Order: sequence, then structure tokens, then C-alpha cells
Amino acid sequence: MDSDRPSPWWSLLGVFDLETTGIDVRTSRIVSAHVGLLDADGSVMRSRDWLADPGVEIPEQATAVHGITTETARSEGRPAPEVVAEIVHELNMFFDAGIPVVIYNAPYDLSLLAAEARRHGVAPIENPTPIIDPLVIDKAVDRYRRGKRTLAAAAGFYGVDLLSAHEASSDAIAAGRVAQAIARAYADALDVRAEDLHGLQIDWCRTQAESFQDYMRRTRDPTFVSIGSWPVH
Repeated sequence: MDSDRPSPWWSLLGVFDLETTGIDVRTSRIVSAHVGLLDADGSVMRSRDWLADPGVEIPEQATAVHGITTETARSEGRPAPEVVAEIVHELNMFFDAGIPVVIYNAPYDLSLLAAEARRHGVAPIENPTPIIDPLVIDKAVDRYRRGKRTLAAAAGFYGVDLLSAHEASSDAIAAGRVAQAIARAYADALDVRAEDLHGLQIDWCRTQAESFQDYMRRTRDPTFVSIGSWPVH
């Protein structure tokens, strides 16, 4: 690599993941979270974890996924407004420094975080960028690969260890390492600035949503709507 060129976007990455009470970004609450920093080898340089008392019951279906009960969150978790404010602050530090943040299926986590911020009187992140979303990138560079595109499936395909699926720190770190693995596997296509890759993902996500909507309308539901906004709904 030319010594005059800046380091590639994947050489220093923030990582972020949430575990929550449900799937609706408008009404679900944060239960646990992780924000970390990885170096070029995928080693953890910085790590912060949170357990929140979401202020509502955690449905059994959600507990079955991440293992956190209402009782545990109430007895060991911190007040949700404090947790939300600290997560926003931590992420803003990365964005202000120009450090890309990896979020697998970014619109879910970022939209839910924005809703939680508004709910608790915290100023939402105004313009989260640059974001690296391995889900969107993987679909763009390997469009016709069969099978699931979950984080677990992507980690298996790219040879990344996912030690404890649906645990915030494990998922966040694995997503960062998947992003790095994709960058190395498709170096020619992804050798761009993080800001430019952010813009490409906006277009890729919109195209992917349009394609999925067309498929669903042709095969299952003629009224199906797929939202293509990225990285926040």
C-alpha cells in the first residue's frame, strides 16, 4: 500500500450493538448495549457495556433471545435515561473523531436508539456517519449467495468466531470482524474512504429493499412495502 495513502477504513472501527425488549423500533426499549473499538487485527482496544432497567416488562420472547429477565434488569440494570445518554455520548465521540462504526442491520439499532433518546429527553445523534453495515455490504458484494444473511450466518461464512450470539458485546465485536473480513475479501470493490462507503450503502440498501419488495409483491403479498432508508428509518 502507498505510504502516502490514509489507512483503510477497516483499520480502526467502532462497534455497536443493542439487545432489546422487541423488534418494533418505535416502542421497544434497550436492555443491554455494547460500544467498543477494534484495531486492524480485530483486537478490542476499548470496551463499554451497559445493562439497563428498561422501565417495562421484558417479554418472554425477548428473554429467550438474549437471556435477560425483567427481574435481572430491575435489580442489576441502571436507569434507562442514564444508559441512553451514555451510549449516545460514546458513539458521538467516535463520529466526531471520524471513526467508522460497525452496526449489523444499522437501521434497527440506530432507529431504536433515536426513539429511546427522544423518549428520555436525550438529544439524538443528528447525523450518524460513517456507518459500516456488514449486512448491506455483504448483500451488495455477494448478491446471489444462497442462505441466511444473519450475523451468525455471515460470521460462519467469513470465518469469524461468534462466541455468544445475541449477547451485545459478542455480537458487536463479531460484526466488526465480519466487516474487516469482507473488506479483505473484496479489497478492490471496497477500497474507498469510509465516507464514500457510507454513501454507497445508502444506495445499496435502497436497491435491496426495492428488489425485495418486488419479489414479495410478485410471490406473496401485492401490498407489501419494504423500507429502504439507511442508516436510520
